[in-house]
Amino acid sequence: MQIHVIQRGQSLTGIAQAYGTTAERLISTNQIPNPNDLVVGQTLVIPITGSYYWVRAGDTLWSISRRVGIPVEEIARVNRITANQTLSIGQRLYIPPRPKRDAEFNAYVEPRGTTVAPALEQSAREAAPYLTYLAPFSFQALRDGSLKEPLLNQFPAIARANNNVLMMVITNQENDQFNDELGRILLNDQAIQTRFLNNIVATAQRYGFRDIHFDFEYLRPEDREAYNRFLRRAKQRFSQEGWLLSTALAPKTSAGQKGRWYEAHDYKAHGEIVDFVVIMTYEWGYSGGPAMAVSPIGPVRDVLEYAITEMPASKIMMGQNLYGYDWTLPFVQGSTARAISPQRAIMIAAENDVAIQYDYRAQAPFFNYTDRAGKRHEVWFEDARSIQAKFNLIKELGLRGMSYWKLGLSFPQNWLLITDNFNVRKR
Repeated sequence: MQIHVIQRGQSLTGIAQAYGTTAERLISTNQIPNPNDLVVGQTLVIPITGSYYWVRAGDTLWSISRRVGIPVEEIARVNRITANQTLSIGQRLYIPPRPKRDAEFNAYVEPRGTTVAPALEQSAREAAPYLTYLAPFSFQALRDGSLKEPLLNQFPAIARANNNVLMMVITNQENDQFNDELGRILLNDQAIQTRFLNNIVATAQRYGFRDIHFDFEYLRPEDREAYNRFLRRAKQRFSQEGWLLSTALAPKTSAGQKGRWYEAHDYKAHGEIVDFVVIMTYEWGYSGGPAMAVSPIGPVRDVLEYAITEMPASKIMMGQNLYGYDWTLPFVQGSTARAISPQRAIMIAAENDVAIQYDYRAQAPFFNYTDRAGKRHEVWFEDARSIQAKFNLIKELGLRGMSYWKLGLSFPQNWLLITDNFNVRKR
């Protein structure tokens, strides 16, 4: 597949002709929300086998080979030229597809309210073929060791139909907020902990969960070792059932990182105990903070490069957002940005006739606009380029795969690019 960035004056018909496909196919595969009003800087994924490269000034087959990761001899062979041939600026070369490696993918799905929205269930159905795990969020632990169940609806059936491992996400949340006192009780009161584990086993057996996933956040620093002991006990118990054990971890860059989100998460111990971890490498740009990329590639890399010094890369799933934010400017502490899908971001740019820009340092698209009330806005979101940068990092570091927070906001290009980069491992 090819990622194409819209330039001024381009049309879907012209782009389709350049790649030997049709405008209708580009619209359907990308679910283009604005086919008659394309935005400069908008990306398309071109559904072709392999890709094309247009020669630039200074290019040689050797430099192109290094850039695309295909041997010179193979590029020359498929294009019926010699390895030492002089290239012309603008010459189109066909680049054959690169070998794909296996990877695992998880997606959380969070029903809210008293019913599951049909659109959320449909989002899970559409994503499930590309997933290893499907993770309804969340079972909330109670102080007596019992569980408050989420709305599961058809999610277990969707997982079974798509050979997904159904992931039982368990949190230390009370009233939808992470609570350190609840964590203290579960991790230190042995009688309650025994009841807690028994309830988990009974519930997992009833619904068919095959991975038990603890997302315990904002724990007290002094409960770090208690959490590790609990995980060892849980691992022994769940292994008897043939289940996996996984955890969600805050994005740290050192073992001694301070802060209530970080200190009780022991990367080295989790790497030794559990089958895999999800590292929450997103929310640098968050709804309550100033405008910036949600998951800029530099900070994401810093976290993951530290993580692989503490645990095997094969146990690490990179966390990835499926959303962006629309901030009202100037940022005021206490204000909240609006969460939007990548598709909605494109429509906002089209409606306001502004170009989409790309921050190559953060590897993320963004744009600014002024609304009808005269208020300025800044939007950061995800596109094919930003997600491809993350996939490249997964391959470079040898990670297990990627975990998405969360289904329900449309990003069709992500799923297209999964199949172009990886073989999705099913369990």
